Order: sequence, then structure tokens, then C-alpha cells
Amino acid sequence: MKESFYLAIKYLVFYKFRTLVLVLSIGLILFLPIGLQRLIVESEEQMLLRADATPLVIGAKGSSTDLVINTLYFEQEEIEPIKLLKVEELNSTELGYAIPILSVFKARGFPIVGTDLDYFSFRNLTLNDGRNLQYVGECVLGSEVAKKLDLSVGDALVSSPENFIDLAGIYPLKMKIVGVLKVSNTPDDTAVFTDLKTNWIIMGLGHGHQDLQKIEDPTLILKRDSSRVTTSSKVFMFNEINAENLDSFHFHGSLEEYPITSILFVPNDVKSATILRGRFGAKEMEEQIAVPSDVVENLLQTIFRIKRIFNMVFTLVGIATLIIIGLIVVLTLRLRKEELFTMFTIGSSRYKTMEIIGFELILMIVLSGTIASVLYGFTGFFIEDFIRQFII
Repeated sequence: MKESFYLAIKYLVFYKFRTLVLVLSIGLILFLPIGLQRLIVESEEQMLLRADATPLVIGAKGSSTDLVINTLYFEQEEIEPIKLLKVEELNSTELGYAIPILSVFKARGFPIVGTDLDYFSFRNLTLNDGRNLQYVGECVLGSEVAKKLDLSVGDALVSSPENFIDLAGIYPLKMKIVGVLKVSNTPDDTAVFTDLKTNWIIMGLGHGHQDLQKIEDPTLILKRDSSRVTTSSKVFMFNEINAENLDSFHFHGSLEEYPITSILFVPNDVKSATILRGRFGAKEMEEQIAVPSDVVENLLQTIFRIKRIFNMVFTLVGIATLIIIGLIVVLTLRLRKEELFTMFTIGSSRYKTMEIIGFELILMIVLSGTIASVLYGFTGFFIEDFIRQFII
């Protein structure tokens, strides 16, 4: 038996290219169904875990899926905003507390999420370095953002403009990094957190500029009286907030009328959640209310249907591969006719010959299984990307 094993190894090494092709082909066929199964199962677990941890989401009427995906995973779909006033209205019900979310912009490919400090305590997010948000123009990075962009406390991050040429004169905002969160293995790791006012400044609803009372250039002043100064668009607008210009940043109008994308509502108990949902159902409030776990489960039903199709395809491909492997073995035996004849001539029995060929097949299957196992192990690193690319 040792001799047969030795000869099988030598044969596979001698025909290394053919062996490599067969081993890789079989390995991929073994990996595809189990790898996809792992991606789907773990994606389902992560999505449901996040959804189950979020009681209620409130936003403008429209697609409940887009609303929940934006609020939970910060995938910035085109959803209609609601007014900040709604937060106070919900808090006044005393059925729980509301957390505003404004997720519209990005910074170097990562979503900028405007919220308040309640969000961090609700999600149990803790700091790995630095401090939490205190002033306008500051941001706290998720662990993955800090790692991929190689940023730390004290550095700066600039919001990405929606257009390279902004005709409205709104410039990207340079934000100071004051904290980096610990790893949470959630979408919070890939987010840039700011307060709502910082997001509104990026949106162009707030701004800071030169002291209008001290402007002496007559080309910048359109009209001046004792109570008001009207300037031209040439007045310099700050795109960075620091200690020197912080007081110059201001907003026009009532902040309660300013936009947010959604509200994450945390009810006091199940009864409070039921009462609030009933008020929305009775159309006492014009927005929609969504239960994230229900929305995500409906979304996953589509994934299950796709998985069944994939499993059927992989089964058919597997059967076809086994037939091809069988054909290859038969053709190989025909090509090795002279070699086998030589083996019989020097005294090798038919059983010994089949033993050598059997070891060759076993070795190829073991190598293929090893490749499939390695690929299966690597799938764990792509769960989040898989969710973003194929589910959300």
C-alpha cells in the first residue's frame, strides 16, 4: 500500500498542471454551495440582530424598506426627510424617547450620520480613544473608518461634495476628529458620527462668515442700515469650524423646521410601542412607523428564494462535474494504456493498478477539500461587503 501511495504522489506531481486544474475545479464546486450558505446564514443573523435591537423607526411615507435600511445600515437611499419638530412631538407622548437620524452625506466613501448622544448609549457604543461630540464641526469615527483611512484623534476629515462644481456655493466641511469608537461588529463601525448641526452646515442650512459689521470692501456690501447688512455672494464662507470662528456659525429660521431623515424611537415597554403604532395606524400622525424586524424578515424572504435557486444550480453543476471527473478518469485510463500495459508486464496485478489510481483520486479529493475549507474560512471576512452588495 505504501508503494501505491508513493507512485500516486509521483504521478500527480509529474502531471502537475492537469492535477492543479482538477483540484481547483473540484475545490470550487465543493466550496460554492457551503460558502454561499455561510454568507447567507451569517448575513441573516447580523441583519436580524441589528433589526431586533431597534424597536421602531419613523419617517416620511414611502418605502418602509428604504427607511429602515437608511436608519439601521446607513445606506443612503433617496428618502423624503421629515422635520426635527417630530422628535419633540414624539417625546411629548411620554411613551419613550426619540433619537433623530440624518444620513445624507459621505466622507471619503463612508456615511456621515448626524444624531445626538442618546444614540451612542442606545447602541452601547464606547470610545476607544478621545472623547464624544461636544461642539459643532466635530466628528467621531467608527473603528473601521479610522482603520481604513488611517485617521486618529486630532486629525481632520472632509465631507465629500455631491458635485465637483457646487453652484450654490456650499463647500465641503473640514471636521475635527475628537474620538474613535471601539469595534462593535455592526454598521456603526463604518460610519462617521456628527451632531445634527454639523450635518445641516454641510447641507448649507447653516454657515459661518466674516463679521459683516467689520467688512470695509464696498464691493461686498449691497445694503447697510442700523440693524441689517446685506452682502453679495463674494463674502468669504468658512469651511472649517474652530475656536476662532465658532461664534460666527449660525442658522436662519427655527431649527425645529430643519430636516432629518428618520427617527429611531425607543418605547418604554411593549404596551407603549403598541399604543404608538396604533396612533400611526389611526392616522393621528402623518408619517409612517416601521418595525425593523418585520421589514428585514420580509427582505430576507427574497434572499431565501434566491438561495434555493442557487442551491439547485450548484447541485446540477456538481452532478455535471462528477460526470466530467468520471469521463476524465476513463480517458486518462485510455491514455495510460501503454503505461498500464507496462505495469502488467513487470508483474503488477490489476488490483494493484486500481489501488494506485484510487490513491490518486483520494489525494485529489483531499486537496480539493482543503482548498474548499480555506475558501470557506475566508468567507467570514466578506460578510459585511456581501450584505451591502447583494442584500441591501
